[in-house]
Amino acid sequence: MTTESSDRLHELGPIDYLVVEFPGSHLTGEGMPLLVDLVDRGIIRILDLAFFTKDEDGTVRGLELADVTGDGRPDLTVFEGASSGLLGDDDLSEAGSLLQPGDSAAVLLYENLWAAPLAAALRRADARMIASGRVPVQEVIAALDALESSD
Repeated sequence: MTTESSDRLHELGPIDYLVVEFPGSHLTGEGMPLLVDLVDRGIIRILDLAFFTKDEDGTVRGLELADVTGDGRPDLTVFEGASSGLLGDDDLSEAGSLLQPGDSAAVLLYENLWAAPLAAALRRADARMIASGRVPVQEVIAALDALESSD
């Protein structure tokens, strides 16, 4: 690893992924301007973005970013070529196993740029992350509702 690669590695923010299902392959693109905004404001950096669908026979196949809605008009071309190589066929196959036939999904691998300075400072201090996770919004709402009803 070159010194430049090593320096870049130490400056990386946390990297997360999302798999978003579109039941019935109903892709509207409504969230894309918000994703572009996160990138434009330097909050995240997209490492990989892939769309795929599961055919009725169970075959999982990739969709081109140029026309994910299938309406003949280019969509998401701003993200075309967003591929670091970190997201592989095995990852897409695993994500595809979660889909029902006829559904589509997107896999997004992204760096949290907002957290990069903190992560770099912690690495310089020889700190290590020993646990990580995410609390689903539905669980937070249920917990808050339970607290409210116990009052």
